[in-house]
Amino acid sequence: MHILQPKLTKLKPTEVEELLKHYNISLAQLPKIKITDASLPEDCEVSEIFKIERIIDGEKAIYYRVVSI
Repeated sequence: MHILQPKLTKLKPTEVEELLKHYNISLAQLPKIKITDASLPEDCEVSEIFKIERIIDGEKAIYYRVVSI
């Protein structure tokens, strides 16, 4: 992992349920990330959700993305 690359964590099925319930959204409403994106691990599959952690102005910002074709 490169120092400038944000930390990516694959969510477990229970975490996915909690996330969707918390924001009252469906899987299709999450922002997408292409499966060909270089930051994703090689063994990821379509419709998996990743938590992306970035440091912005010294504070941690968290984003969620669903893998798409």
